[in-house]
Amino acid sequence: MTSTKKVKVRFAPSPTGPLHLGSARTALFNWVFAKANKGKFVLRVEDTDTERSKPEFEEDIKEGLSWLGLTWDEYYKQSERSGIHKEYLEKLLGEGKAYYCFCKKDELEAQRQAMLTQGLAPKYAGTCRNLSEEETGKRLDKGDPHVLRFKVAEMKIEFKDMIRGNISFDTSIMGDMVVARDLDNPLYNFAVVVDDALNEITHVIRGEDHISNTPRQILIMNALGFDVPIFGHLPLILNPDKSKLSKRKNPTSIAYYQRMGFFP
Repeated sequence: MTSTKKVKVRFAPSPTGPLHLGSARTALFNWVFAKANKGKFVLRVEDTDTERSKPEFEEDIKEGLSWLGLTWDEYYKQSERSGIHKEYLEKLLGEGKAYYCFCKKDELEAQRQAMLTQGLAPKYAGTCRNLSEEETGKRLDKGDPHVLRFKVAEMKIEFKDMIRGNISFDTSIMGDMVVARDLDNPLYNFAVVVDDALNEITHVIRGEDHISNTPRQILIMNALGFDVPIFGHLPLILNPDKSKLSKRKNPTSIAYYQRMGFFP
């Protein structure tokens, strides 16, 4: 367990919009926890969504954090770590813990609808799980569209949340999950695991909307032999009617409050 290591936390925003009030609060909890434990606070910009990530949003995030006084000890851009992510994807493939999936969207939707009709939780049926190396190689050589899936073992995942206490998930309802579009394009749940491990993050403190990601990330951590950090999932900031803060309904950017004359 990581509790004996020097505390190291991270704030990992996606630069797809201005620094959000809720994100700033998450950064604050991480920063305070690091300072209280004489640890380190890492800023890691998760900019692998090339279509939506913008340099101006990255600057807005850094400026907003600086205005709030939330200084960071280390800084990373996820897009600059693509070679590292590829190395660990190849490791999973080489060890038979991940595989290429060539299923088409309409086939997957048909599977999903069939399961829903039967009253089952929809999950991937494992169609490509046992393709031979020869068949996989042929299809890759042909240039068939594909994704990379992680083999999910059916088990119970349990972890102790800093805020919520003991939480457990039954992985049998998940199915094999997509971890990358291809070797050069990992998805969130894979990239974040590799980066947290290599950044030596001891505590992952984030919004409760990430709870469903946690068992998936723990499975990948275990498969790669990484230490599992301690998790803490914060309640979200809500409107008086209990709805989530929305850019459509609320002024949610830190820059807005700064312009309005609020103090940090």
